[in-house]
Amino acid sequence: MDKFTVLKNKIEEALKGGGEKRIESQHKKGKLTARERISLLLDEGSFEEVGMLVAHRSQDFGMENEIYLGDGVVTGYGTVNGRLVYVFSQDFTVFGGSLSETHAEKICKIMDLAMQNGAPVIGLNDSGGARIQEGVVSLGGYADIFHRNVKASGVIPQLSAIMGPCAGGAVYSPAITDFILMVEQTSYMFVTGPNVVKTVTHETVTSEELGGAQTHASKSGVTQFACTNELECIDHLKKLLSYMPQNCEEEAPVYPYEASDETRAALNTIIPDNPNQPYDMKEVIDAVVDADSFLEVHKDFAENIVVGFARLAGRSIGIVANQPACLAGVLDINSSKKGARFTRFCDAFNIPLLVLVDVPGFLPGTDQEWNGIITNGAKLLFALSEATVPKVTLITRKAYGGAYDVMNSKHIGADMNYAWPSAEIAVMGAKGAAEIIFKKEIAEAADKEAKWKEKEAEYGELFANPYRAAARGFIDEVIMPEQSRQKLIKTFTMLQNKVATMPRKKHGNIPL
Repeated sequence: MDKFTVLKNKIEEALKGGGEKRIESQHKKGKLTARERISLLLDEGSFEEVGMLVAHRSQDFGMENEIYLGDGVVTGYGTVNGRLVYVFSQDFTVFGGSLSETHAEKICKIMDLAMQNGAPVIGLNDSGGARIQEGVVSLGGYADIFHRNVKASGVIPQLSAIMGPCAGGAVYSPAITDFILMVEQTSYMFVTGPNVVKTVTHETVTSEELGGAQTHASKSGVTQFACTNELECIDHLKKLLSYMPQNCEEEAPVYPYEASDETRAALNTIIPDNPNQPYDMKEVIDAVVDADSFLEVHKDFAENIVVGFARLAGRSIGIVANQPACLAGVLDINSSKKGARFTRFCDAFNIPLLVLVDVPGFLPGTDQEWNGIITNGAKLLFALSEATVPKVTLITRKAYGGAYDVMNSKHIGADMNYAWPSAEIAVMGAKGAAEIIFKKEIAEAADKEAKWKEKEAEYGELFANPYRAAARGFIDEVIMPEQSRQKLIKTFTMLQNKVATMPRKKHGNIPL
């Protein structure tokens, strides 16, 4: 057999993965193979594989007689919409995608190349965990990957798609990356599986209930996107990449944009007359950003805050917005963490921030206090204070108490702060404030209810408006709602070349 035939045969062997039967089994589960996923993700013909002929080195438990070229992971680089990315895709048809010493080395090599060349790395995870036949070397392989995840954090975007099982130590690499996407019914993540849970805690739970896509999208917040199938998951990966730069030194891509009439008259009537009546902040977002450009992140988790990417005049921005349609838009533990994490990603990758405010305060109660609303609320405060990207705030209605400070107020470094005429900037709502300030007068009045209403109106006249804050310069301009898009486009254009320096330090100590 000549040398060329030997090479051709080895390539054919590698392309088969674990063989036709296992590929068929993968398809029956509604899952694509490692290579099919890569071909859907990357531009046609752009994939260049690295490490196709790698084989494991294990000599125990008969493993020396079971060799699969590539060793359960396909690695390489290519382009998504013409932009360079590095990718690894675990192959469940080979030893259940389990991670061995060489499997880990292949992933590490790709991550090193991504760091050195300043391009995103995408992990398509589908693995049964560490390869138990290899013992500690497979565990060491995981730690090598974790270490690179941490070094790459904030340097290049790291995206993780969970497209099958991801259990035990395997969950910590995706957890360190910037965004996690999961597929409903076919993917799950947990540190310990249902059998261990039953043995230790006597709870009976399915894999889907314990660590499925919906569980992590709505309860734990571990995943930012729960996708109905693998095609949707891959489509979301491509969309996400379109909003972010290649690395921390670059800017996100700018898309073509033609200026037109930027007036949005519908915004003039969006705030209800009753200050306690909700409205949907997503309608405000859709009105101010480019048409159909808003990509919500963490949609099903902590719905009292909305975060996501959008474009404004063709340029990427990140949005953090209170949602009065859920829990009146209060800040609580989960919404603070959600907002802080998204803010830090945007700041790391030069994506300007728009903060939309309608917040009555922090959620009261023993559950919140005992679970650390103080520390968790401080995460959002820390993240927005620390961010040096252009930061613009628009207060639509309520901005009460400490939550006013936290939601990108002028005092914590916002570049421009706008308010609608409907804005109420005060320590608390007029009703509660009147009860405290005029307690004695109300108590002495013949008609206590009437006196309370009178004093509530008095306080409201003084403070339930944006003009006291504007007089102090805490609000740069009070604008008509219909002007919002036009004003924001001009403001972010003005801030495009913003340079901000932080005090010299190794890093801050965010209240974790």
